[in-house]
Parts: sequence; C-alpha cells; structure tokens
Amino acid sequence: MAHRRPRRGTRRTELWRLLTNLLDADSHPADDLLRLYHRRWQAETCYFSLKSTILDGRVLRSRGVPGLEQEIFALLTVYQALVRMADDVTTATPGLSAQRVSFTVLFQAAADQIIVAPGPARGSTTSLIGAIGRAVLANLLPEQRRQRLKARYRKTSSKYQFQRDQHPRTVQAYTLDFKIVKDGDIDAGPDG
Repeated sequence: MAHRRPRRGTRRTELWRLLTNLLDADSHPADDLLRLYHRRWQAETCYFSLKSTILDGRVLRSRGVPGLEQEIFALLTVYQALVRMADDVTTATPGLSAQRVSFTVLFQAAADQIIVAPGPARGSTTSLIGAIGRAVLANLLPEQRRQRLKARYRKTSSKYQFQRDQHPRTVQAYTLDFKIVKDGDIDAGPDG
C-alpha cells in the first residue's frame, strides 16, 4: 500500500502492483522496490529531457567509450543545473507550481546566457533567479488542473455487431498453472 497526503490534508491509500523477478521478500522488501521504481522513472524523465530538449534529436558525437561517458556526464550536469534553476525560480516565487516552469524555456534562456556571456556587473548583487529565471517567469505554462484518469468502464455501445452464438454467454473459469524456473531447472522434465 502506498500512502499520500494531498494538499487538502486527507489521506489517500493506493494499491500498487509491481511485477518483478526479485522474489525474496527478506532481501527485497516491497517498500524498497517501490522507491526504486519511483527513482527509475525520475531517471527516465531525465533521459527523455536530454533526448528531446537538450539534444534536440542530435546524436552524441563521440565514437569511443571515454568520450561518450564524458558527453553523457556533461549532459547530466547541464540537466541538473537546469533543474536547480527551476527550483530557484519556484523558491523565489511563492505560490508558483513547478509544473508551470517550462523546461524548454529554461534551456533556451540558459543557452542564450551562454552565448551572450554578460557576467555579473562589478559590485552588484545577483538575485536568486537572474536573467534565466526572469525569462522563465515571463513564459510560464498555463495553470492546469491535474487531469485524473477515469477508471475503465464497459462501453454500452460498440462499432462491432454482436454475433449470437459466437461468444460465451456465461462466465468462463480458468486455471493458471505456473512454475518458478530457477537456474539449471530450465531443461528439467515436468516432474522436476
């Protein structure tokens, strides 16, 4: 069970199902697996942003492993810096939801600053958000209510005509038979 506390203060409980081949509950507790699954999706989001926004469809240039590692490390560093900038913008602007910050605008504003490279003026103080943050605030995404997906429901109408005697009219009973295959067991006969 996963528990969340929405802003209204109510408690919401959800049942999570995770298919895995890590079957030893003592070595791999369910809570740990759920946390790892969440971290996996954070990494997937990061790599998606790298591919779609920062790389913009381009491929990595290096032809060797050390060069590829260096390029990927540089991209991850840029991504982390951009995420930190988005965090600075939301921290400096009370009530601003992080969902309204456009990663594309953030990236473009940062790229523009690198090209211009103005640097801080001598003797001036720098605000938390700076030029990049001001560009982001000027181009916020519209405020949207989070869409909740409706549970699947049975359609009352279908584009396919029902054909009598073609479908079972009663509930069908099925038996699921399975065997856990361990190393070396794959070639064993049905009795072991």
